[in-house]
Amino acid sequence: MSQKDEKKEALKQESSEKIETRAKERTVANHIAYWIVGVIAVLAVVVAIIGFNYVNSSMQPYDANSKANIAVKVPIGSSSKEIAKQLEQDKVIKSASVFNFYIKAQNYTDFQAGYYTFKQSMPLSEVVKQLQNGSSAEPTGIASDTVLVREGVTIEQIGDQIQKSTNFKKKDFLKLMKNESYLKSLQKTYPQLLDSTMAKDNVRYHLEGYLFPATYGVYKGLTLKELVNQMVQKENQEMEPYYATIKEKGLTVQQVMTLSSLVEREGVKNKDRKKIAGVFLNRIDIDMPIQSDISVMYALNTHKTHLTYKDIAVKSPYNLYKNAGYGPGPFNQPSLQSIEAVLEPSERNQNYLYFVADLKTGKVYYSHTREEHDKISASLGQ
Repeated sequence: MSQKDEKKEALKQESSEKIETRAKERTVANHIAYWIVGVIAVLAVVVAIIGFNYVNSSMQPYDANSKANIAVKVPIGSSSKEIAKQLEQDKVIKSASVFNFYIKAQNYTDFQAGYYTFKQSMPLSEVVKQLQNGSSAEPTGIASDTVLVREGVTIEQIGDQIQKSTNFKKKDFLKLMKNESYLKSLQKTYPQLLDSTMAKDNVRYHLEGYLFPATYGVYKGLTLKELVNQMVQKENQEMEPYYATIKEKGLTVQQVMTLSSLVEREGVKNKDRKKIAGVFLNRIDIDMPIQSDISVMYALNTHKTHLTYKDIAVKSPYNLYKNAGYGPGPFNQPSLQSIEAVLEPSERNQNYLYFVADLKTGKVYYSHTREEHDKISASLGQ
């Protein structure tokens, strides 16, 4: 074989080896590609299964066996995403993402603001349905805390009760009681109830006498303002039947609430409350100071069993020993019975101007003159 032929044979062999190598590389590459595609396919299936299970699980109740009620407040203007996040945080639903996916797929957008009570045993579809059906204007369901406003308590005492029973602070409550912007917004909402108190000067708290005695629930998300709103709304609701009578008698709501707050603390039985209201009105008719110890204690911002001459001389518009008339305003939160006593006093024709209660028996004695009054008081050892 010539040298030329040997070169041709070598080149041919080299070319054949290259082709064989390339074929092997293609085979390996194809195997790798198939393997990658297979892995991706398996991963896709796994992800799909996990995703399906996650979505399916998220559609189920947060806790099917739970009997818990969850109170949720949806603020006005909340977006669907904000609602979803809040429901997830409050443990009503398992996933905010699935909630958003679900409502988009179903084209649900008509959710309403307000107060809701959900159960943890509700599936996602039922939660969404309740959001569509609407809420209540006031909190419902089971309250996390309660605040009891008793008849005859002052704003200061309500502040003590709020701090004791809730996470709200008394100082914040009292600050709200002085918030002019807030008070004016309430006046705008309840003009019949609050116009006369807002028109008065030298008033310590314009809402003194206007926080209706009742038990109020404190729900998750409820603000201090909303708690007070409930109290004022309840007062207005209970007072509505009396507004016409108050106007007919030529009185203001502030005057009625002021006398009612004194009657609340001075009388125990309804019969005596009506008589005591008559005594106060008889005094006002002749421009005689009411001279109630309750007014002096409010002026001093303290409680005493017995008042001194120094006490009753205290300089304060609330001191009705020194000042004739009604004074600036109420001294506490009166009951409806005391309000009715002021609007329907008894025995006005007897012209009683004095009364004193036997501290042992609770019996109340009435008299026309100071001499009679002093004589009765002495016989009672008071």
